[in-house]
Amino acid sequence: MTDQAAEREAIQAVVDRVTAWQHGATEGTVEAELRKGLDEAGVTLDDGDVRALVEAIEADGGPVDVEADTDVP
Repeated sequence: MTDQAAEREAIQAVVDRVTAWQHGATEGTVEAELRKGLDEAGVTLDDGDVRALVEAIEADGGPVDVEADTDVP
Protein backbone atom coordinates (compact mmCIF):
# COMPACT_ATOMS: atom_id res chain seq x y z
CA MET A 1 0.00 0.00 0.00
CA THR A 2 1.38 3.42 -0.90
CA ASP A 3 1.75 6.19 1.63
CA GLN A 4 -0.99 8.11 -0.17
CA ALA A 5 -3.36 5.15 -0.02
CA ALA A 6 -2.57 4.59 3.67
CA GLU A 7 -3.21 8.27 4.42
CA ARG A 8 -6.49 8.23 2.51
CA GLU A 9 -7.54 5.07 4.37
CA ALA A 10 -6.74 6.72 7.72
CA ILE A 11 -8.73 9.81 6.76
CA GLN A 12 -11.67 7.66 5.66
CA ALA A 13 -11.60 5.78 8.97
CA VAL A 14 -11.73 9.07 10.91
CA VAL A 15 -14.56 10.38 8.73
CA ASP A 16 -16.52 7.15 9.18
CA ARG A 17 -16.09 7.31 12.96
CA VAL A 18 -17.14 10.95 13.17
CA THR A 19 -20.10 10.33 10.87
CA ALA A 20 -21.31 7.42 13.02
CA TRP A 21 -20.87 9.09 16.38
CA GLN A 22 -21.64 12.71 15.60
CA HIS A 23 -24.85 12.37 13.60
CA GLY A 24 -27.05 15.27 14.62
CA ALA A 25 -24.29 17.09 16.49
CA THR A 26 -23.61 20.77 15.94
CA GLU A 27 -21.26 21.82 13.16
CA GLY A 28 -18.64 22.94 15.65
CA THR A 29 -18.68 19.54 17.34
CA VAL A 30 -18.36 17.69 14.03
CA GLU A 31 -15.41 19.84 12.98
CA ALA A 32 -13.71 19.54 16.39
CA GLU A 33 -14.08 15.75 16.42
CA LEU A 34 -12.88 15.48 12.83
CA ARG A 35 -9.78 17.56 13.55
CA LYS A 36 -9.13 15.60 16.76
CA GLY A 37 -9.36 12.29 14.91
CA LEU A 38 -7.09 13.49 12.13
CA ASP A 39 -4.53 14.64 14.71
CA GLU A 40 -4.70 11.26 16.44
CA ALA A 41 -4.19 9.52 13.08
CA GLY A 42 -1.23 11.79 12.33
CA VAL A 43 -2.87 13.18 9.20
CA THR A 44 -3.03 16.82 8.17
CA LEU A 45 -5.63 18.24 5.80
CA ASP A 46 -5.97 21.81 4.65
CA ASP A 47 -8.87 23.82 6.01
CA GLY A 48 -10.78 23.57 2.72
CA ASP A 49 -10.76 19.77 2.81
CA VAL A 50 -11.77 19.72 6.47
CA ARG A 51 -14.61 22.14 5.68
CA ALA A 52 -15.73 19.98 2.73
CA LEU A 53 -15.81 16.88 4.93
CA VAL A 54 -17.76 18.67 7.68
CA GLU A 55 -20.30 19.83 5.12
CA ALA A 56 -20.57 16.34 3.61
CA ILE A 57 -21.06 14.74 7.04
CA GLU A 58 -23.75 17.23 7.95
CA ALA A 59 -25.49 17.17 4.57
CA ASP A 60 -25.99 13.44 4.24
CA GLY A 61 -25.72 11.92 7.66
CA GLY A 62 -24.73 8.83 5.72
CA PRO A 63 -21.51 7.51 4.24
CA VAL A 64 -19.01 10.15 3.13
CA ASP A 65 -16.39 9.30 0.51
CA VAL A 66 -13.12 11.13 1.18
CA GLU A 67 -12.02 10.89 -2.46
CA ALA A 68 -15.32 12.20 -3.80
CA ASP A 69 -15.75 15.02 -1.27
CA THR A 70 -12.19 16.43 -1.07
CA ASP A 71 -9.05 17.02 -3.09
CA VAL A 72 -7.24 14.24 -1.23
CA PRO A 73 -5.51 12.10 -3.88
